Amino acid sequence: MTRRYFGTDGIRGQSNVFPMTPDLAMKVGIAVGTILRRGHHRHRVVIGKDTRLSGYMLETALVAGFTAAGLDVFLLGPIPTPAVAMLTRSLRADIGVMVSASHNPFADNGIKLFGPDGYKLSDELEAEIEALLNQEAPLPLARAEDIGRAKRVDGDIYRYIEFVKRTLPRDVTLSGLRIAIDCANGAAYKVAPTALWELGAEVVTIGNEPNGLNINLECGSTHPAALQKKVHEVRADIGIALDGDADRVIIVDETGAIVDGDQLMAVIAESWANDQTLKGGGIVATVMSNLGLERFLGGKGLTLARTKVGDRHVVEHMRQNHYNIGGEQSGHIVLSDFGTTGDGLVAALQILAAVKRTGKTVSQICHRFDPVPQLLRNVRISGGKPLEDSFVRQAIADAESELARNGRLVIRPSGTEPLIRVMAEGDDRSQIERIVNDLIGVIANSREAA
Repeated sequence: MTRRYFGTDGIRGQSNVFPMTPDLAMKVGIAVGTILRRGHHRHRVVIGKDTRLSGYMLETALVAGFTAAGLDVFLLGPIPTPAVAMLTRSLRADIGVMVSASHNPFADNGIKLFGPDGYKLSDELEAEIEALLNQEAPLPLARAEDIGRAKRVDGDIYRYIEFVKRTLPRDVTLSGLRIAIDCANGAAYKVAPTALWELGAEVVTIGNEPNGLNINLECGSTHPAALQKKVHEVRADIGIALDGDADRVIIVDETGAIVDGDQLMAVIAESWANDQTLKGGGIVATVMSNLGLERFLGGKGLTLARTKVGDRHVVEHMRQNHYNIGGEQSGHIVLSDFGTTGDGLVAALQILAAVKRTGKTVSQICHRFDPVPQLLRNVRISGGKPLEDSFVRQAIADAESELARNGRLVIRPSGTEPLIRVMAEGDDRSQIERIVNDLIGVIANSREAA
């Protein structure tokens, strides 16, 4: 079934433009409440948000919908996405909601839903919600005496801080470390500096003055230049860049070099393998992770299982095959010993633990392999299915044959834009550039792309 509302990470779009409108948000609350309302006990919802201006509007609309359906609502205020997942479980809520568009600009927003186990909703349950949203008849509302109540529970932010602190091994403190952290003017602007300071670090914070419009604006994990500058300026031992909802992280070492999610997963996997806490004999990443990571893990006797792009697919494979480390090159790191979704701050603490235990610098710890040359380019299409064109399929087969064991080729349609993404990697940069350019030409000239 074609989805009208739910994408790969909930419902997302530009604020006040369909589907990210207050009337739809209210209807989401009523629809979810209609599905959840079973028996006579009170049902509970927790709602968190990042710092976007539109968060207040959507939060209020969701509250109206959930309470109209008879559910009680606990409002967490600005708080990271992984905190919502954690608090959904610990507060024994029936559903958790995060109002955020993650690393996107302030004008976008989204609605992510978590089940009582802290995991994102199944495809089947999202389809059930979609069906109710598409229904023309009014959805059933609670009787007057059964309307839900709503209250703010700002103190639960400290419950998450204590949870984060407990993920650092007991034999490790952060005393003696100067940490620069960029909170992206987002959801972690309070919790991240507080947790690091309480663990003993000297903390220098940027991106901690949200005004509703500056989330992810030239800051955070997608714009690390500001953090690189601050690391040099204050001579920090490490820089930590989170995104707007703090579910991803990028590290800057003491020299100012950027460390991406692939390198971070390599560090954590090696550390946990040495501690004999790694599960599954390896880690889970997506098809976009660098071949260098796969080779590094292979050299350690570990495996790399690949999934489609999206942390949802990573988590699903981890759960089905009992892995406890997974993630994406972009910095989504999922550590299932601690949580059910990507958590930038928790992942950063595992890196800091490795630094403290070894006594080495971040640059010595975090550059575990030389990335294989990788080139990603997009082809804009106006319709059709060019990847089904016989000439395109033959060109792809020829390219894969040429790369053989010395590289990889990933070609996939974008999930959000009319684009075909062409990625190739291998030891010979000039060969990679030629292959990508040739494939772009074939796809662009395909009759199916017109």
